[in-house]
Order: sequence, then structure tokens, then C-alpha cells
Amino acid sequence: MKLATVRHGGRTTAALVVAGGYQPLPARNLSELLSLPQWKEILKDASSGHCGPDALPASAIELLNPVPNPTKVICCGLNYADHILEMGRELPEYPTLFAKFADTLTDPEAQIPADESMDLDWEAELAVVLGSTLQDATEDEAAAAIAGYTVANDISMRDWQRRTLQWFQGKSFDRTTPLGPVLVTADELDPVAGLEVICTLNGEEVQRGNTKTLVFSAARLLSYISTFTILRPGDVILTGTPGGVGMGMVPPRFLQDGDELLTEIPGIGTLKNRISLRVAATA
Repeated sequence: MKLATVRHGGRTTAALVVAGGYQPLPARNLSELLSLPQWKEILKDASSGHCGPDALPASAIELLNPVPNPTKVICCGLNYADHILEMGRELPEYPTLFAKFADTLTDPEAQIPADESMDLDWEAELAVVLGSTLQDATEDEAAAAIAGYTVANDISMRDWQRRTLQWFQGKSFDRTTPLGPVLVTADELDPVAGLEVICTLNGEEVQRGNTKTLVFSAARLLSYISTFTILRPGDVILTGTPGGVGMGMVPPRFLQDGDELLTEIPGIGTLKNRISLRVAATA
């Protein structure tokens, strides 16, 4: 199933994607829906695949960040072998993790503001969304706790990231991590078998990787993270980016004002974001 958070008539609702539109669900967004113990039963009841009388046509809605209120957003860096090598590093024994705030997330077609950085970079990623609480979990338990998958771009301010050894400040600007356009439930996708992760800049493909080459699978990441912090329904885990980021190019290449960035995972969908690098006008 494909799920979404949509805006219609000034209101937001969680919705099931059905033939011809979006069937509203009894929650304002997917964060709220996944917090309900009976969310799977709600989806089962709603999953006839046909529009009900209250269904919303696709032309009448705006797709939003599907999970706007996670308690945690945890990201894995250096998780694709090709990206690790282009960064001049060795394959890791343990995942490299950092955190974001929910304020970092934004909508699948949002304009990305970057008022403070001239070294803005792209990082196409598969994102994992939790469907149940997870603590000190095995990999099998972690896999069973996944609600589904969506698309993310961990847009990074490399000049801020380079200021210290800690990545946090270069990764956590507000409204710079688009997420969406939908959440595909875990029974429909298998990242271990392989999902293409693609990033296109102004029509030029700059990244193409496959999740079957991840050093740490989604289940392994969740299991590892859950040993030191509890994960809750609606929490978001970014699994890392493949090779092809701007910082790894020779010479390095960064986003410019007005650039159009498309981030795609076939089977889930495409983020369509334009860069607003207003600092460029005053630099």
C-alpha cells in the first residue's frame, strides 16, 4: 500500500492512495496514524483499492511530508561502498550516525532555502519509517517493526559541516530535508533485494546507487540504534547516500540558486525540489 499526508481545503489528512485519488484515513497525518495501536487494522479496512464517497481526487490535493512529527530522525553516513570510497575512507565496522530535528524535514516539492551556505550538496537516500516501538531489538524484530519506506534527500551545508569534526550543524538546517512523496508499506518493497536510488540535477543524473550494496541494511541499522535509544512509531531513519555527491567530484560541485533537484526511488516516487540560494545575491 501507498500512504500519504495530504492537504485539501486548508486541512491535512493521512490518506491511502487508491485508484483515482486519495482515501482519507482517521488521522491528520501519518505520524498520528502510526501512533495508533490499531493502524494496521485501519489500513486493512480501507484497502479495497477503490475510491469511497469521501475520496479526494489527485488534482485537488497537495502532497506533504508524510511523517511530520517523528520523535527521532537518525541518519547513517557512509553506508554505500562506492560513497565511502569516494570520500577516501575504509568500510566501517560500525555505522556512522548523526541526528536531525523534525524541523529539518520538509515537503516533497518544497523549495529548499539556503541563506547561510555556499557549499550546498545533495544526498539521495532511502528513508525507513517505524511502525512500532523498538528497543534492544534483534534484526528480525527490527525488520518486523518497519512500517514502510519513503524517499529523502539529506541536503547538506558542506561549509558548515567542515567547521568542526561533528557533522550536526551542516546537516540540520530547518526545512532542508525533503521527504516523500508517499510511504510504501514494508510488505511491498525489499531494500535487501535492491532498490535504485537516483538523483538528477537540472536533468543530469548525478547519483545512481542500489540498496542491495548497503553496508548496513535497514534492519541492521534499526537493531543497532535500538540498543542505545528507543525508537517509536513514526520515527525516521535515513540509510545513507550512494556515490556521486558534489563534494566528491573533482573539482567539487555544489548547488546553485534556481537548480532543480529530483530524487527518485522507483516504486516509491520522486521528490522535486528547487534551490533558493538567496545568499548568492548578497555574496
